[in-house]
Amino acid sequence: MKGKLTFIAIGGNSLIKSSDQRSVEDQHDSVRQTIEHVADLIQQGYHVVISHGNGPQVGFIMRRSEVARQTTGLHLVPMVNAVADTQGSIGYQIQQSLNNELQRRSITGQCVTVVTQVVVDGNDPGFENPAKPVGEFFTEEQLPDIQRENPGWTLIPDAGRGYRRAVPCPEPIEVVEKPVIETLLGAGYHVVTAGGGGIPVVRNDNGLEGVDAVIDKDLASSLLAAQLGADLLVISTAVENVYINFGKPEQQALSQITAAEAQEYIRQGHFASGSMLPKIKAGLRFLENGGKRVIITTPESLKQAVINGKGTHIVSNNK
Repeated sequence: MKGKLTFIAIGGNSLIKSSDQRSVEDQHDSVRQTIEHVADLIQQGYHVVISHGNGPQVGFIMRRSEVARQTTGLHLVPMVNAVADTQGSIGYQIQQSLNNELQRRSITGQCVTVVTQVVVDGNDPGFENPAKPVGEFFTEEQLPDIQRENPGWTLIPDAGRGYRRAVPCPEPIEVVEKPVIETLLGAGYHVVTAGGGGIPVVRNDNGLEGVDAVIDKDLASSLLAAQLGADLLVISTAVENVYINFGKPEQQALSQITAAEAQEYIRQGHFASGSMLPKIKAGLRFLENGGKRVIITTPESLKQAVINGKGTHIVSNNK
């Protein structure tokens, strides 16, 4: 492995700039823009592992499958396969974009994508309480029609941005392909892995079996980053800093906080459950498992956050 290992988690929503820019081609353009900032870090000597979200994309695949079933009788795509599909498609876009950018800059190195399975507990309560938002946003006015057309859906509010379909979200326990990822890193590759939180699988008498769910990308990234010995976990999101009192006149951007301070802000209810809260919790779990620093910021601020301290940094209490 060359350089300090940094784990970068790219949000699935960040790949969709607006409601009228969500085609596959639009997403690829967004990936290219994001990857330029990742290449900046590699140029500074960092070795990267990249994960990505897939909430919108999994929802799109499932909806296309349902429409195709209704109109032509084609078979449905199981949710677990939709997760695998997004790992391949988004991983391809990241891998290709980063390799092209490294070549353009005459930087030695290559990026590869690993289709990644993540073990979950088949009895996880997340299977009984769908809480992971996927797919597109709906307005309150659209809800009656959407619910009537899709009586089996669970629709939940998503951080003030509208309503989305919710699916089961169990906790990640084990990354099956971790030894493969370690081998690739040791050989000098940059690796895209655990896309969409990983393909959820359970262990049974026959080995591994896929289950219909979507794992939280940030929690899976936190788990794997700690196990790989990464010093730094970067969680990419839509805002440059984490805020307390967000959206209020007294809102305050956080620059650097300790894990204890982050826990207190959680207790006070500063972070929305559908947006910032899972990112903060994932960052705290990374620190608890031996990580040194977590940064939450936008893709555009990535280099300045890592090199010069922009964004929000969370450190262990003894720092």
